[in-house]
Amino acid sequence: MNIKLSDDIQFDWKVEKIAVIGPGIVGMPMAALLADARIKIGTDQPARVMVIQRNSLNSGWKVDAINSGKSVIGGIEPGLNSVVEEVVAEGLLSASHDYDELSDADMILVCIQTDKKADSFEPDYGPMFGGLTSLAKALQKKPAGKVPLIVFESTLAPSSMATLMRDHFAEYGLIEGKDILLGNSPNRVMPGRLVERVTESDKLVAGLHPETPRMIKEVYAHIVTDGTLHPTNSMTAEVTKTLENAYRDVRIAYSSEIVRYCDEHNIDFYAVRDAVNEKLAQEDSASDDPNAVPSGGILIPMVGVGGHCLPKDGILLWWRKIEAGADTSNSLIIQSRTINDESPAETIALAERSFGDISGKKIAVLGTAYRFNSEDTRNSPSIVLAQQLLDKGCEVTLQDPYVKPDDQNLLKFQVNQHFTNDLEAAVKEADYIFFGTAHKAYMDGIEDILQKAGSLKGIVDACNLFKESFFEPLEVSYVGIGRGKEAPSEAFTKFVYDGFRAMEDGLANEVNGLTQFLNDHFVTEEFNRVRFEEVQRLAASCNTGCVITDPQSVERVPEYNGFRSRLAICAKNAFSPVG
Repeated sequence: MNIKLSDDIQFDWKVEKIAVIGPGIVGMPMAALLADARIKIGTDQPARVMVIQRNSLNSGWKVDAINSGKSVIGGIEPGLNSVVEEVVAEGLLSASHDYDELSDADMILVCIQTDKKADSFEPDYGPMFGGLTSLAKALQKKPAGKVPLIVFESTLAPSSMATLMRDHFAEYGLIEGKDILLGNSPNRVMPGRLVERVTESDKLVAGLHPETPRMIKEVYAHIVTDGTLHPTNSMTAEVTKTLENAYRDVRIAYSSEIVRYCDEHNIDFYAVRDAVNEKLAQEDSASDDPNAVPSGGILIPMVGVGGHCLPKDGILLWWRKIEAGADTSNSLIIQSRTINDESPAETIALAERSFGDISGKKIAVLGTAYRFNSEDTRNSPSIVLAQQLLDKGCEVTLQDPYVKPDDQNLLKFQVNQHFTNDLEAAVKEADYIFFGTAHKAYMDGIEDILQKAGSLKGIVDACNLFKESFFEPLEVSYVGIGRGKEAPSEAFTKFVYDGFRAMEDGLANEVNGLTQFLNDHFVTEEFNRVRFEEVQRLAASCNTGCVITDPQSVERVPEYNGFRSRLAICAKNAFSPVG
């Protein structure tokens, strides 16, 4: 296939070797499925896939595991293990610690974790640039005439591709649009559903050069078999990806504000949720199914917001404007971080309203991963909950069937000595059990758990795992987030609906202002301009629900018996639509 980049630069593109840097929850399924697709572009032989993993203390073992035909992702991941075993056996997938393996690759997927700095609003690209430096040095040895396609699957703060990433490669004599092509296709995977999400989800394919999205689409069409590929420019993809997670964080925060009021006034939050989502035409099955992915307008508030993406992506979306000294005091996105960070303490307060002071009690926290049926502990709110219970003098045991005892986050937050995989050991002397993660194993094994919990005084359901009716005949005291007994009034339901509308309008205004700032300060070519309407369209393709309204003025803050949403107040005070 002949690719023309300019009047002076064209080359014959073929895909014989695909490399994937970082076999985590993004890189492992992408590598396996690309190998399994047996892609033939410009050649009659299927492309080989090489996984690169640095030989680190925590992750170096992954190379040997992959080369023995094993996936390196724990938890329940339907289909992944069998695909890895098959493609390794056929010689289509292998792994190495040697970055020089990248020198002759035709396409390189960068799946290195990105974060924000702990003490600021800046992105933390330390691990990313470590990998990119090794990649750039390897590509200095690439064959003459080869123009490798480098695709960032990692989430990046808007403007990173056009500035930081392009500049980094230029330092090594690798010029975008001449020696390399830089693209990004931010992942939409979810632990527990990795293969499903890669194959079925819509996916953005973007680049700094107009030809790049078309090339990525040509390859990814072999694995995104039941989703749509959406070509766009790099900064639009960066904005859309960070917005999807930021808006989910905002919707959880609004839902958390409502559930806290409901819990204080014995109102059935789930009845409110279902009624409001019906009015919004954004219904889902998550109220009744703890293993369903919530996608409605009103989401499911739990013990907190965990995972790698939601706690940081809104901050990454705001990064450049914060860097310029902007006031964030009325940002819905930034305010949502505060609201969601309050959730572990609110969960303890809910327990103590039902059971009295639990200081000094023996507590089992069941579920240490942030997400059901997963081993992923990144930003786990269960760990924060455990720390706050320890601060109250409680004797705490964390338990999870999937998390490893040497998990790096258990070690980082110094709770590893409180952790066990042994369910019986965790619950047998517990006064109270806090369910922090909706693992199916807990739902299916609740009767066994209760039998083993010989000293149990009460259960706190912080993840929508059970209904109180299950425990009533067992004479087990139960309290759950959102499990009030009173039906909501029509007036309260209308208040929640009106507040949601104010919140979503304010969010649209905020995003519109951010995109205009990025265009004014970081766009040098028309192709890379961000258009709000395009962000709206692409965000709507997210399978967890990301409906962004048109920017419009927020005229009032709804109120109910003196209660007003903090997010609705931000929406009223902050932004007006521009242009």
